[in-house]
Amino acid sequence: MGGGTPNRSNKAYFGGSISWVKTTDLNNGLLHSTEETITELGLRKSSCKIIPKGSVLIAMYGGFNQIGRTGLLTFDSAINQAITAIVPNKEKINPYFLLEWLNYRVDYWKRFACSSRKDPNITKGDVEVFPIPRLQIHEQHFAANVLTCWSEAIEIIERLIAAKEEVKKGLMQRLLTGKCRLNGFNKPWKEFQMGDLFKERSQRGNVHLPLLSITREEGVIHRDDVGRKDTSNADKSKYLRICPGDIGYNTMRMWQGVSALSALEGIVSPAYTIVTPRNGVDGEFMAYLFKLPKTIHLFYRYSQGLTSDTWNLKFRHFREIKVNIPEINEQKAIAQVFKACDAELSLYRKKLAALHKQKRGLMQKLLSGHWRLNVIEEAKK
Repeated sequence: MGGGTPNRSNKAYFGGSISWVKTTDLNNGLLHSTEETITELGLRKSSCKIIPKGSVLIAMYGGFNQIGRTGLLTFDSAINQAITAIVPNKEKINPYFLLEWLNYRVDYWKRFACSSRKDPNITKGDVEVFPIPRLQIHEQHFAANVLTCWSEAIEIIERLIAAKEEVKKGLMQRLLTGKCRLNGFNKPWKEFQMGDLFKERSQRGNVHLPLLSITREEGVIHRDDVGRKDTSNADKSKYLRICPGDIGYNTMRMWQGVSALSALEGIVSPAYTIVTPRNGVDGEFMAYLFKLPKTIHLFYRYSQGLTSDTWNLKFRHFREIKVNIPEINEQKAIAQVFKACDAELSLYRKKLAALHKQKRGLMQKLLSGHWRLNVIEEAKK
């Protein structure tokens, strides 16, 4: 069964007491809340239907990354037309087992959607014929209980990472603006132009060096680690050299915060700009300062171009930007605070990745029927 979307031009249809699920609400797990609600009038004037709690939802379309996303309702709710709902017969199928099976086969949904139609999507009919393992209901309960333990552990780590990231954001707002000072530092901060703090590195012709890429989240990495098709030019004679301690930024996306401090030596596309800190400037501190929303807004203001597709921040404009920074020792001390934050976050992310890997292994054994409950019970005797 599907749903509909009340007419958004009528404000009387939204903001009521009825939960309304969109594809962006689906989290591949238990669904405890929705971003929006609708009114009784909105329900009547649309094709929305109330779906009972315990139902498993599947995104049929709404973008390639949304197709196949799932959610298990913990409350009665209406759903939009991009979602189909399965109301399980609990005597034959455990809802959480069904949810995990659908999540386990998400690649199947994406391959099927892309190969069978011009516009990627899945249909209610596709869902109806989707094969489900013929495990007895008590085996489904067992598999669901095991996987629930890992899901809860994953959720705890995800919440912890989110909390740690919020703490880091708060520290950045205070420490990188001078609103809060570390113990032992009281010298006033001074204003400088970026041209006083950096010089541009425009060395070309180092084709023997490895090809690197500058990413917003992972920093400067080898191009082969990006995971996307290599679209670089065969002739790399005009590619720019980047060295450890340099900061590279995407000339056309600096206003979106795409910059990183490099720990590697290599070459990058001419689409990047490479800057080298001058004496008295700590590159690690400046790399964190470049991620501060206030600084990113400055990059946006100084970017040139008629539309967002053409905005660019070349060095001649970058060097005019003014920022307030402390003396070098305080820069280093502040950078160490954020490096400690990043190290802690890295440990939790590795723990999260390990839990996901363990859960995938369990899913492969339990959901495929390779591990049967009677075999496990016999092993315990």
